[in-house]
Amino acid sequence: MFATYRKALSFVKRSYILQMSYKFEFFLRLFFMFFNILTYYFVAKLIGTAGMKYLEPYGGDYFSFVLIGIAFSGYLMVSLRGFSESVRDEQMMGTLEAMLVTPTDASAIITLSTLWSFIFASFRVLLYLVIGVLLGVSLAGANVLAALIILGLTIVCFSSIGILSASFIMIFKRGDPINMLFMSTSELFGGVFFPISVLPSWLQTVSHLLPMTYSLNGMRHALLQGYTLRELAPEIGALVLFSAILVPASLLAFRYAVRKAKMEGTLVHY
Repeated sequence: MFATYRKALSFVKRSYILQMSYKFEFFLRLFFMFFNILTYYFVAKLIGTAGMKYLEPYGGDYFSFVLIGIAFSGYLMVSLRGFSESVRDEQMMGTLEAMLVTPTDASAIITLSTLWSFIFASFRVLLYLVIGVLLGVSLAGANVLAALIILGLTIVCFSSIGILSASFIMIFKRGDPINMLFMSTSELFGGVFFPISVLPSWLQTVSHLLPMTYSLNGMRHALLQGYTLRELAPEIGALVLFSAILVPASLLAFRYAVRKAKMEGTLVHY
C-alpha cells in the first residue's frame, strides 16, 4: 500500500513539474475558463425564463444548470484525452517501453500517469463552482455526500472509457473512434448544455445509453436541490452498472493491447 502511494506521488510530482514548466499555458487555461463561465452567464440572462418548463426539474435557472454541465463534463474530457495522450506522450518520449518492463502492472502505470490530470480537473471544477456562487448560483442545500459518491462513480466510468481509448491508440496509433464517438455524443446527448427532455423521444434513447446523462442529472439534483441518496438511487444504480461493465472490459482491453504491441514490437511506435 505504501509503495503504491509513493508511486502515485512520484507520478503526480512528475506531471506537476512538466505542467509548471509551461506556466503561461497553465494560467492561460484558467483565464479562458473564466471567460467561458461569463459567456454562459450572459446567455442565461438572454434566455431568461424561456426554457422554464424544461429546467423546472433542476431548479429553473439555466446558468446553474449549464455551470454544473460544463464543470463536471471536464472529467469526461480528461478521461478520454488523458489516458490516450499519456500513452502517446510516453511513446514519443521513448519512456513507455521502459515503464512497462518494471514490476508495476501496466494498468496501474496508465492510471497513475493521469492522476495529475484528474487533480487539475477537480481544481477547475472547484473554481467553476466558486465563481458560479459569486455570480448567484445557490448551493446552500447541496447534498455534498451524494455529490461525492456520484463524482467517484463518474470518474470510474469515464476512466474506463479513457482506458479503452488508450488501448486503441496502443494498437492502431491514430484515428481513435472511441474518443471521437464519446466526445461528440456526450456533449450533444448527455445533457451538458440543455436538458435531454428538449430532444425528441427517439433521441432521448441515445441519451439513456450514456454515463454522462446519469452523472450530470444526479450531480445537478444533489448540488442544486439537495436530493437524498434514496432519491438519487436511479442515477447511482445506472453508474454502478456502467462501472461493472466498463471497468473489467477496459482493463482486459488494455492488457491485450500491451501484449499485442510487445509481440509485434510496436510499443514505441507512434
